[in-house]
Parts: sequence; structure tokens; C-alpha cells
Amino acid sequence: MGNENYLPPPPDQKVSGRTWIAVLASLLGAFMAVLDIAITNSSLRDILGALSATQEEGSWISSAYLVAEIVVIPLAGFLAMVFSTRRYLVINVALFLLFSTLCGMAWSLESMIAFRAAQGFTGGVMIPMAMTLVTRKLPLNKRPIGLALFGMTATLAPTLGPTVGGYLTELYGWPSIFYINWVPGVLLMLGVSYGLDKEPMQLKLLREVDWWGVAFMAIGLGSLTAMLEEGNAKDWFQSPFIITAAVLAIGGIYGWAWRGLTRKNTFIDLHILGRPSFLIAGIIAFTTGMGLYGSAFILPLYLGQIASYTPMQIGLVIMWMGLPQLFIMPFAAKLSTKLDNRVMMSLGLALFALSCFMNTHMSADTAGPELLAAQIVRALGQPLIMITLTNFAVNGIPPNLLPSASGMFNMMRNLGGSVGIATLATLLTNREHLHSARVGESVSLYDPATQARLDTLAQNFASKGFDLATAQDMAMKALDNVVRRDSFVMAYNDAFLILGIALLACVAIVWMSKKVMGGAASAEAAH
Repeated sequence: MGNENYLPPPPDQKVSGRTWIAVLASLLGAFMAVLDIAITNSSLRDILGALSATQEEGSWISSAYLVAEIVVIPLAGFLAMVFSTRRYLVINVALFLLFSTLCGMAWSLESMIAFRAAQGFTGGVMIPMAMTLVTRKLPLNKRPIGLALFGMTATLAPTLGPTVGGYLTELYGWPSIFYINWVPGVLLMLGVSYGLDKEPMQLKLLREVDWWGVAFMAIGLGSLTAMLEEGNAKDWFQSPFIITAAVLAIGGIYGWAWRGLTRKNTFIDLHILGRPSFLIAGIIAFTTGMGLYGSAFILPLYLGQIASYTPMQIGLVIMWMGLPQLFIMPFAAKLSTKLDNRVMMSLGLALFALSCFMNTHMSADTAGPELLAAQIVRALGQPLIMITLTNFAVNGIPPNLLPSASGMFNMMRNLGGSVGIATLATLLTNREHLHSARVGESVSLYDPATQARLDTLAQNFASKGFDLATAQDMAMKALDNVVRRDSFVMAYNDAFLILGIALLACVAIVWMSKKVMGGAASAEAAH
């Protein structure tokens, strides 16, 4: 396939309405695919109740989607080349809608997990394809607008997922979170069918590609994601499942790297990681993925567990992480064409880190209103990161390597999300045990203050009609609950501290890159 098929239009070429419709439709698809990662989080209790499943079993409802999505993202560029972008996108969206509907009709946990995996495998395609269409269909002077909109899908969708999920579940029941996909899905199919030209299929590429490399990649990434998602629930390497997944992940990723770097006709060109600006973009995408998905995981958890918020109330707090971004994105996109992107990304990372540090002083009384300032600071920083990050990822990449760049970049961000959630879940458990032991040491029955607190609690329960022995027992349990609650709050503070430090460390990595300007064409990318 010649390079002319990949070349973006000349910078002075006017973008037709048809092209904009195709690009916007693909961005809507990317938004829908990322939204569906987190949309089940706030509805999980209702889904598990309907399917008679435990909390631990239910974690696979999210894990199955993420595992399948991470496996398909690097394959999307190659498969679009084989079947043509238009045909591949339309068929995948149709299948995504079918599997979304089946998720809403699931009759058991096993059927739900199978349909969620199929949904992830078809939905994951939409994320890299949106980025590929932006870089391939828009001229360089319009690309910053497209990349800004793509960045918005990456930051808004994870934050709006719990909001939309909680709202729909409360009003219409949990199946509605899957049926809602029909609205953007049909618009996407119509937009892509109208906006993209028909292209011939190149089925001969299926015979030429390195299928061993595909198998190694699927086994390696799938096992790694499963290990990360399930590690904390299964007590990590105490579990035979986790040990097996770790061995398969190491073997699969090694096999993929070995074949990808030593053979031609690979489905994704791994030599792209040798480009400094792309490698830096990949590392920062991984870390911001940890921050994006990690904070979208722990904040709703904190509000539900400590503040006893309903899914709808959690959604209203999380919403402030997303709304300001709608207003900031256009200015950030314009600024990225005039200002060194390293400055913008450094500022964005610093603001995101600051928002995490603002959440490290929480107490058991901290609830939604006290968290709004940190949400708004984060909303100011995220657009600056995501717009400039996609500029770093595509800067100087030859046009024929754009599908590979898109696949690797989006895979790194989602993989960072898996690592972030796994790390934070383990950290919360371990730090809660540590703080609980330390606080427990200072709460002694021989301490007058502790004894006075217990007496007050016991009298309170006795005044409600309980006998003295029961009242004293209830007072002990109440005090134990206070210790555990405060220990969890300290663990959440620690989790935000770790996220803030990781994001701040990326500022130094940014300055290892050369100067990047949004929409600036390198000689290599232009020819």
C-alpha cells in the first residue's frame, strides 16, 4: 500500500463537510468506547444483585471489557488496512451495538462477562481509528482542532462514565447503561458511511502478516491486564491464577517484541518506540492513564464508602472534573499551535498533580463540596496534557506509521489505567491495614480518653432501650468502626499522594524531548 493513501491533505486544502462528519463521528465512537470502561462502576451493585454474583466475581464485568479492548487496540490499524477503514468501522460498530444489547439482557454472570469481552473487542477499535482519521483526513493546520477533540474523549469519558451510569441506573435500571449506546452508535455508522469513501479490501495482507506475533501480543497483553485487574482481589502471587497470568504475560510480551523487531510484515511497527518524542509521549500517556483512571476509580470509591453518597450524588461531584474542560479545550487547542508544547504539558501535569495533592488532607467529614476545588484544578490541567500529548505522539511520524503510532499510544494509556487501578487497589488495602494497626495501638482501654468515649457511646445506646452488656458491646463495635473509617481515609490520602508524585515526576521527562508545536509539520511527516 503506497504512502499516498496515508498522506494528510495539503495544509491549504479546505476540509469538506463530508470529512468533518466522518472525523466527528469517529470521535463520538472513541468517546463511547472509553465511556463504557467506567460506566458499569457506579451500577455494579445493581448488576451483581440481578445476576446473583459476589463483588469479587463482579470485578470481571469491568476487567473482561478492558482486557479485550487492550488486545484489539494495537490490531485496529492493520485490520482497517485489510478491510478498509469505512467497512471495518461500520461492521465493528454494528457488532458493538449487538453485544451492548446482549449485556443488557444478560441472564448470568458468565453470559455478562462473555458479552462484555465481545463488547470490548469491538469497541476498542473505535479509539485508535478516531486518532488515525484525525491525523490522516485533516490538513496539518486543522489537526490541532481534531486532536483537541480526541483529547477530550480521553479525559471526559472516564470522568463522565460513573455520572452517566449512576444517573441512568437510578432512573431506568441498570440495563439502560448498555442500551444508551444505540444513540451514538447509529450516528457513528451514518457519519462514517457518508463521510468516508469506499476502498477495496486487501485480504492478501492476512496471508502475509506475522500471526505468531499477533498471538504473542494477545496472550501477553491479555494476561498482563487480567493479572493487574484481579491481583488485589486474589492476593497477588499467593494465587495460582496470578502466577500463571504473570508467566504468560512475560512470555507473550517478550515473544511479541522479539518477532516485532526481527520480522517484516508485522501488524504494528515496534520500531516506532525508537523515536524519542514518541517514546516520551508513550511514557507520559501511561502515567496520565494511571492518573485518569486511577483517580476516577478512587474518588467514587471514597465518596461511596466514607461519605455514603448514592451513585447519583457521586456523579454530580465527578461532573466537575469534566464540565470545565469543555470550555478550556478550544483555547488550549489554539494555544498549542503558538506555544512550545513542553511548557503546556508541564503546566498541565503540575495542575493535575496539584489537584491530587489537594486531596491528601481529607478527613472522615470531607465530602463533595470540599472536593470541588481540586476537581476544577484537575479540569484545568487535563486538557493541556491530552492535547499536547497527542501532538508529541504524532510529531515527526511518517504517514505510513500513523496507524502503528495510534495503536501503541492508545494501548499505553489504557494499560496505564489498568496498572493505576491495580496499584491503587492494593495500596488502599495495605495502607488501611497499616494505619488501622497504628491507630489501634493508641486506642487503649486503659486510656482515660478512650474509656470516656466508650462510656458516652454505651450510655447513648442504653438510652435507646438496650441492656448494659449489649450497649457496651455496641460501643466497642462503634469505636472499632471509627478506627477503621479513619484508617481508610488515611489510605485514600496516601493514594492521592502517590498519584501526585507520579504525575509531577513526568514534568522532568517532558523536557527530555525536543520542542513540539501543535500542527507543525516535520519534513518527514509532510512527504
